[in-house]
Amino acid sequence: MTVDSLRTPAVLVDKLKALRNLDRMQAEANARGIRLRPHSKTHKSPVIAKWQIERGAVGICCAKLGEAEVFASSGIADIRLPYPLNPSNADRVVALLSRTHLSFIVDHPNVAKQWSDAMVLRGKQVEVLVKVDVGFHRCGIDPDAREAMPMIKGVASLPGLRLRGLLSHAGQAYHAHSEDELRTMAEAEARTMRDLAARCRKHGVRVDEISAGATPPARFSLRQDGFTELRPGNYVYLDRTQVALGAATIDDCALTVLATVVSKPAADRIIFDSGSKTLSNDGARGFAPLAGYGSVLRLPGDPSIGDDLVIERLPEEHATVRALGGRTDLEPGDRVQIIPNHSCVVSNLVDQAWLIDGAVAEPLAVAARGRST
Repeated sequence: MTVDSLRTPAVLVDKLKALRNLDRMQAEANARGIRLRPHSKTHKSPVIAKWQIERGAVGICCAKLGEAEVFASSGIADIRLPYPLNPSNADRVVALLSRTHLSFIVDHPNVAKQWSDAMVLRGKQVEVLVKVDVGFHRCGIDPDAREAMPMIKGVASLPGLRLRGLLSHAGQAYHAHSEDELRTMAEAEARTMRDLAARCRKHGVRVDEISAGATPPARFSLRQDGFTELRPGNYVYLDRTQVALGAATIDDCALTVLATVVSKPAADRIIFDSGSKTLSNDGARGFAPLAGYGSVLRLPGDPSIGDDLVIERLPEEHATVRALGGRTDLEPGDRVQIIPNHSCVVSNLVDQAWLIDGAVAEPLAVAARGRST
């Protein structure tokens, strides 16, 4: 199959760019002696997970057990879920423990106790990490709260659980307004985690791992002392948001959406066939405001396509595009490539992407897409 013969809309993954992104992050982690455990939510592909492990990743992360089940079936031997699993899933966790090395997070003493009871009942032990809120205010314990240390010590003492360490996610980095603010966030995360780990050790609690995860601050997180593990996900494909946050260049973005112009209602307005079912309606985030739902790439030999095109509206099946200069030379039948605002969501919208190597297109199954439980 060739790129020119693909029906649109189609999700494309540039193989050389993706491999280059994997090599770069792995080399930076290796240079700092930090274990890399990529989050698979961006690609949801066992093929790419194996590329990551072949390059030195110690395992992968998954968001949900359904994803972990797919990757375990594909032979991934070490899977971590940085997600607060409900103990009602104990039967699935036990089944996975026989197929892969599994670990997950806890951030509430009652839930930890329920997991302990479930594991003891089944004669099993599972590794857990305590999730720490470092400023995103989603999941995790407050490291400064009076209850923080008793909670961690309690988890460490529970039968059926083995406390592996501490885990954080500086999701607030996606809302940074400058390079300096992003650096400060990474430094604050590292300082919080180091301090908490020191307090744990002072109270006799062993901390083997201090795990951080997020692509935007990764370049700064890798410079910090204390982290033993890094869990970036988006770095394999990258996207318009990562470019806007200084984590990538346009040329680094490996995932694009191939779209066709299907209508031209006016000289300054065209319609692509890539609506929210392909591009997603996530807005872009970055140091400066970004309009629209993706960047339209200039294709070889077609100088009419570029930054002057804004994807203004994104219904399910249509992308309404306005030419800022008042007109565009694009006509129905012409094709473009679009860098989406958020590549992780795009992966989850299709069963199959296309792995592109030059002009050759090879099917890439998005095997773990839609596994939301």
